[in-house]
Amino acid sequence: MVVELKQSDYLGQWWMMLPDGRIECRLCPRFCKLNEGQRGFCFVRQRVGNRMVLTTYGRSSGFCVDPIEKKPLNHFLPGTSVLSFGTAGCNLGCRFCQNWDISKAREWDKLADAASPKQIALAAERLGCRSVAFTYNDPVIFAEYAIDVAQACRERGIKAVAVTAGYITEDARPEFYRHMDAANVDLKAFTDAFYHRLCFAQLAPVLDTLKYLRHETNVWFEVTTLLIPGENDSDAELHRAAEWFMENLGPDVPWHFTAFHPDFKMLDKPHTPPATLTRAREIARSKGLHYVYTGNVHDRDGGSTWCPGCGELLIERDWYELGEWNLGNGRCRSCDYEIAGRFEKQRGAWGARRLPVRLAIA
Repeated sequence: MVVELKQSDYLGQWWMMLPDGRIECRLCPRFCKLNEGQRGFCFVRQRVGNRMVLTTYGRSSGFCVDPIEKKPLNHFLPGTSVLSFGTAGCNLGCRFCQNWDISKAREWDKLADAASPKQIALAAERLGCRSVAFTYNDPVIFAEYAIDVAQACRERGIKAVAVTAGYITEDARPEFYRHMDAANVDLKAFTDAFYHRLCFAQLAPVLDTLKYLRHETNVWFEVTTLLIPGENDSDAELHRAAEWFMENLGPDVPWHFTAFHPDFKMLDKPHTPPATLTRAREIARSKGLHYVYTGNVHDRDGGSTWCPGCGELLIERDWYELGEWNLGNGRCRSCDYEIAGRFEKQRGAWGARRLPVRLAIA
């Protein structure tokens, strides 16, 4: 059965009326200024009359049960399943977007499912998921929907996870992250030139978000950098980034270096060689970072968690499958070193499965 989904008229937050009669969106650092009927860069926030509406509230591009390690989160409820979903649109314009069919979507037929926050929480509970992840496109642009889902999940003991580029204003940041239990933040590069040329954005707000998460919240967060050959993988840039990371975030925030594959508007670059990821990991570890990972490649050493105290293997990972497990109550069983993260007494047993699901139409 084909169900026609119409855009919502849900009243959005984080905007103000300007003296010239335009509405300014205050959600992300673009500060889009809109006349009647206009949409922001993200496409999903629109001026309708003298107000801002979130046109995708209650609409999803699809639901899937994933391993939490796929977000990627290696220190947050390892081995458990997460109900993942996104909507459409994005507030960045990355030429290398790996989810471009969703994040750049302008057609409403991309929004295949409709679900209320309560329905999503109930589905996660029914499916045995320990958390719900806002992913595929950036949850910042559907913040009101994400917050409502997070609240409904919290009532049932289910955690909320934001997979985001961290491109959010100082105005909106506290309210958004107040409802999140965990996040993975994309640090796409460590130069403003990269952000400007390839993402149509700026680096500084992302660094501000990372510092905010580390010093002003209890949100568990990890960082991901997609390494693109010839663009953000030089030794000099990696050294600078790792030094900033250590100085501002400390040694215990996990950092994932992941492999690029040609996609969207960047088809002229090769796949990232595994050796590049290993080199980046070694540079970051040389600065004192404890938990540095490689991703999108088969690399047992780079994908596993090792004890900073004694060097023993703590959590073995083969892609998204967990193997050897030497943690007890969040501590190394060999030397009793406390490992940073959110661990339960028993690891999850979801494995590497990916399970697409459909929710009943609201």
